[in-house]
This record gives sequence, C-alpha cells and structure tokens, in this order.
Amino acid sequence: MMILVSNDDGVLAPGLSILEQYLSQIPQVKTLVVAPERNHSGASNSLTLEQPLRKNIMSNGYISVNGTPTDCVHLALNKLCKSTPELVVSGINEGANMGDDVLYSGTVAAAMEGRFLGLPAVAVSLAGDKHYESAARYAAQIVEKLLSSPLPHHQVININVPDLPFEQIKGIKVTRLGKRHQAEMVEQSVDPRGREIFWVGPPGKLDDASEGTDFNAIEQGYVSMTPIKVDLTATAQLPILEQWLTLL
Repeated sequence: MMILVSNDDGVLAPGLSILEQYLSQIPQVKTLVVAPERNHSGASNSLTLEQPLRKNIMSNGYISVNGTPTDCVHLALNKLCKSTPELVVSGINEGANMGDDVLYSGTVAAAMEGRFLGLPAVAVSLAGDKHYESAARYAAQIVEKLLSSPLPHHQVININVPDLPFEQIKGIKVTRLGKRHQAEMVEQSVDPRGREIFWVGPPGKLDDASEGTDFNAIEQGYVSMTPIKVDLTATAQLPILEQWLTLL
C-alpha cells in the first residue's frame, strides 16, 4: 500500500524527511513524497492558477513542485501517482496547528486536498522545532492503526505533538479545536530604501484553551488528535437567516 506524503515547510524541511522515514518502516507501506520546493507556511488551501506547475525529482527520490501544498497533493493524486494511495499524510510541521490556526495552515490544507479527492488524510504538527522524532513516532503509530482499522473516507485527522522527548509525552487525547482572540495588529515599518512595508503580527492570545481543546492537551503534555470536517455551513443559523429574509 502507498502513502502520499507532503508538507508546507518545503521539501528540504527536517520534519518531512523524518516523517517519511518512520512511515516507510510500517510493514507493507511504500511512500511517495511530493512537497513544495520552498516554504509555504500560511498558504491555506490556495491553488496556483496563473502559472504552470513544474516537478523536480531529487536525488533521494522526493519530488519537489513549484507550488503550494494543495498544488502538490492535487498534482500527485491526479498525475504523478501510478496507483491510488491509501492515505495522505502531511507534515511534520514546524510549530503547532491548533484552534483557528488550522484555517491558515498549509499543512492542514494538504491533508484537506487529499480529503477533497476522496482519501482519508492526516496532518501532523510539532508544537516547537526540536523533537521531530517524537512526532514521527506518534504519527507512524496512528497511521499504522488507521491502515489496519480505517476510519471513513473523507476523514481528516489533525495531530499536534508536544515538543518533548517521546518518553515524556503522556499519551494521546481526542480533542476539539480551541479558539484565539483577534489577531494582533499589523506591524508597519520602512525598508532600507525608505518604502513603507507591513508585517502580519503574531497570532492572537488564547481565548478557549479549556479542558477538551487541542491547546489544553498540548499544554498538559499530551498529543492532540482532532477530527476536522470541511462543511463550514452554520447550520443552526439557517432558520434565523430564513426569518430575516422575510423582513426584506
């Protein structure tokens, strides 16, 4: 069976290679790595539509693409894979993808594209930049379980791992997404040539990091495992909107 592996930190990112290394050790599994040629953090679900995509086969067999994480998975599943993979795994991202942040995450977006194209998918992020092996070991354990006991197709699992040695992680918790306050203000500055520039500020402070959220699980030293759905419809608001229309 085959697993398609991608990320948003780029084809040379350390999290990608260690993830692929651990996944390839699962019995009967072969991996195909298709990842962006450069960092595309924050790319969300964007597709490249105004220029052609190009692939480059690297010396280690990985395929780099001059596009976004979504481009990589889309191209791989539609053209590059000789047979349909069993699963799409995206990561390991440098830094957590929890709460509202998943809407911006290229790591989660790569997994989402796998889901859009009919496959179960997993996004894996490390809440830091040191203990990639801990995240890879947990990712491999979860993926091996998914392959032997599959969840329904169109399922996306968002995994975040504390930046701790493997032995210090307390286990896995199934969680919901937490929430942040409004993002910080945009930073205004001037470049060396005197031109006005702007930097997007840091994420907002935590609003909901209560028991049961991904933020809380990571804070307590647990791996967070959150099922994500794609339907953004505010179902409870439909009757309210219908009533509002009658007043127009």
